[in-house]
Amino acid sequence: MDFVPLPQRFYEPSAKLVAPLLLGHWLVRRSAAGICGGPIVEAEAYLVDDPASHGYIGETGRNRAMYGPPGRAYVYLIYGYHYCVNAVCHPVGKAEAVLIRAIEPLFGEDVMRRHRSTAHPLALTNGPAKLCAALDIARSLDHADLCAAGSPLIIAANPDLEIFRAARGPVVTTTRVGLGKAAHLPLRFYLEQSPYVSRRAPRPRASRKTKTSAAASSRARRRC
Repeated sequence: MDFVPLPQRFYEPSAKLVAPLLLGHWLVRRSAAGICGGPIVEAEAYLVDDPASHGYIGETGRNRAMYGPPGRAYVYLIYGYHYCVNAVCHPVGKAEAVLIRAIEPLFGEDVMRRHRSTAHPLALTNGPAKLCAALDIARSLDHADLCAAGSPLIIAANPDLEIFRAARGPVVTTTRVGLGKAAHLPLRFYLEQSPYVSRRAPRPRASRKTKTSAAASSRARRRC
């Protein structure tokens, strides 16, 4: 299978615009164990002046990759054990990135299962730390060039993108997960029909008036 990385210009707009466009493209990991990865089905955007972003406090050794250039990986450690991977966006000096929250395991699933053993098939890659464990993504891949054909970590163009998105869509826009700040912002995007989405937006509850009307309609049909 040939993998053609998305070009650097793909990542030059704001992460808010890039995040939904990444859905359906392939996150690809190359290692001594083999090639593995699959289509991205859930992503979150983190923006300039976003209190929930690692870049909000200014440039540090930990978040330096967020400041560019665009099209690089930003990999960080959480809870002292798990890793998360982001695609850096925006021009150099403006810290924005897209957190990859879930992928579908399309190729190299045997490699992924050697990295991450799980009884439930969907639990392999249905979360940001889970997919990093399955793809063996660690801090050593921070700053990796996602646009270079020979890079150990790339995001490759899906040649059947429109077919995949039509089958897994529509795209849902909702709030981000697990935040204490700016949790109300609609910056998480996912493909509704993918079973690998980590968390779905709550469905709106029907009002009491709607429920009463539906019940009355049902009783009327039974009398007919």
